[in-house]
Amino acid sequence: MTVNRSRVVVLDRDGVINEDSADFIKSAAEWREIPGSIDAIARLHKAGFRIAVATNQSGIGRGLISEDALAEIHKKMLDRVAAAGGNIDRIIYCPHLPDDQCDCRKPLPGMLYEVAEHLGCGLQNMIVVGDAARDLEAARAAGCRAILVRTGKGQATEKTFSPAAKAEVYDDLAQAANKLLAEGGDTQ
Repeated sequence: MTVNRSRVVVLDRDGVINEDSADFIKSAAEWREIPGSIDAIARLHKAGFRIAVATNQSGIGRGLISEDALAEIHKKMLDRVAAAGGNIDRIIYCPHLPDDQCDCRKPLPGMLYEVAEHLGCGLQNMIVVGDAARDLEAARAAGCRAILVRTGKGQATEKTFSPAAKAEVYDDLAQAANKLLAEGGDTQ
């Protein structure tokens, strides 16, 4: 079953694709995929979804990780996705600190606007998958469909977020992908 190529799934990275860490993921050696996440990305790609990653990476602004180390982490992730038969069309990140007043750091929707512009898709065709309230808030601010996964910070987020967040909730990225794939070509 193939879906419309204009549908885009925007994934948060830490807590959705890979295990999160309170100490930040600072090297490719520290990056560990969440079981099933890489396969989920590959399955979505093979079904015609375009995949993007939008991630806050304040470790750069804090001086805990270099741009080169972040590139190595992303290369490892991209290599794993490619080995599974998938593709990530775009990775964007916000290197700023929470108090820097940028417009790209989630919960603001700046990165989602950038993905939409870069991939040439409408915001109404974007599905944002995250594990934190800031991911859901960014999706709402941009008018995108929001999905919360219970991995990473997801279980804690689920306990505190308002039902008004209008987010669907799944155990992990694999389960969310199953739902999206079952929908086929229907856009919501």
